[in-house]
Order: sequence, then C-alpha cells, then structure tokens
Amino acid sequence: MEKVQIFWDPKGIELDRLGKKSKSGDPADGDTPYVRMPIRMLGIDTPETSYQGGEATGNNKLNELKTLLETGNYDNWIDPAFKAHILPRLVNAGTRQISQGQQAKAFFKNLLDTRLAKPNGTNRSLFVLAADEHFDHYGRLLAYIAPSFTTTELATVSFDERKTFNLLLLESGWASSIIIYPNLPKNSDLRLARTAVKNAVENDLGAWADPLMLTAYEYRMCIKLYNACKKAKASNGFFVKESDWVQRYCIDITTLKVYNPQHYLQVQPYNRLFIWGNDIRKAVGELNLIAAE
Repeated sequence: MEKVQIFWDPKGIELDRLGKKSKSGDPADGDTPYVRMPIRMLGIDTPETSYQGGEATGNNKLNELKTLLETGNYDNWIDPAFKAHILPRLVNAGTRQISQGQQAKAFFKNLLDTRLAKPNGTNRSLFVLAADEHFDHYGRLLAYIAPSFTTTELATVSFDERKTFNLLLLESGWASSIIIYPNLPKNSDLRLARTAVKNAVENDLGAWADPLMLTAYEYRMCIKLYNACKKAKASNGFFVKESDWVQRYCIDITTLKVYNPQHYLQVQPYNRLFIWGNDIRKAVGELNLIAAE
C-alpha cells in the first residue's frame, strides 16, 4: 500500500461536551446560555437529500444537461474525460442522489441511536473536536464527533468504540471523502480515512454499490454545470467561466501531485485532497506539492 505523503498536525479545539438538546438561549446560569448549532462533519460528504429543489428538479436539470452536452459544443471548456465520466451518470441522477441521501441519513441516525446509548438507558454526550478553522461559510461548526467517554471508560473501551462518526460513515460507504485544505486531519487519521474509503470503493459498500454513482460534490458540480451550460447557450459561451461550476484543485495524497479542477478524476476517490483556488499558492509551499504532468 502506498504511503500517505501529507503530514499535518492540526491544533483543533476540544469543545465542552454536547449533551441533551436544549432550546436556544436556555441559561445554565446568569452568564452561560445554551445554544443549538449545526455541525458540518469534517472530511466527509454524504449524498444530498434536498439540494436545489430535490429529486424532481435534479432529474429535470441533469437529464437536460445530458442533452446539452450531447448536442452542444462545449468541448473548448469541458474536459473530455470529465464529460465521458458524467454523461452516463446524469440520467435520473436526482432520484439516485436523494435515495442514497435518505439511506445515508437513516444509517447515521441508527449510528447515533446505538453508539450514544448507555446500558442504563440514558444517552451519552457527544465529544466534539473542532477544526482549526471553526466555521464554514454557512455558519456550521466544522468538527469531528464521537461518543463521549469518561476517563475511567477510556481505559477499557476498544479502538472501534472510540471511532468518530465521520470515520464510521466513510467505512459504511454512505459518505465519500472530501478533505479540504487547510482543514486536514493529522497523518494517522488521514491514513484511517483513506483505508476506509478504499475498502468501501473496492467492495461496493453503501452508495459505491451504484456503478452510476455521483458523489455529493459531483452532483452539486453537475447542477452548477447545468446552469453554466444554459448560460453558455444563451450567450454563445462568451460569459462562461470554469469557476462557475468547478473551483477546487485536487491533490493526490500519495504522490503530492496537483491536478487542475476538472482533472480530479485522475486521482482515486480515496486519494483526493481538495484546495480552493485562493489557497493553492499557500498550500504548494506548506505541503511541498508538485504539478502533475
């Protein structure tokens, strides 16, 4: 097995344990309100359940995108390999994406119900490790989450019992890996994530069982590509930019090679690390990246 070449040692921040839900603003005392907040689990991406209008809208747009790509001339700004990859996956893609999203959601709910349950009938709190960059642009807390154990319990629980929900979803195949610089896991966790996704891909687990699967980030990308193609058709391509639908560079974590945004398919799903265009210059220096041939 190839070694992961990326070495990263994030500081992160360990938050107070998150326990039972409470209404926003309920105070513990005069200076300590409890609030709810959405958590975006780091390093994973599950299929969508309602993106951009849901199943019917997704089907309509991506079925039309297939027709546009087959009948229009977009080859000057769409990579042929990318086009060949997505074309067979566009037929009724909304139905498959939403169905897989619902299955991923059900799997995750079952994980929560079973792994947070205590023998005495009560529930464990969540252990939350936030990223160095605490929030995404939607205001969601970026974090790894796992069951919270006491110090005494930690002396006896197994490694499997300590696994984060992030890793378990990757192992199940209901989540794909989406690691985005600079929010990288430490090297040992990156290796675990890679092994989990590689096993899921090679053994057709979860959503990977569908040979026409679009990862969630590909599905969102295709919706944006549909909008870009419609824009191109209306303007003869004059106003279309690649960044209208694909923006992140892709890094192979086993070779440190950098691929242009449309060329991410040259990297196996379990070896992908993504970097926004605004961060690429900094990442090249910090991670010792090299350009792909």
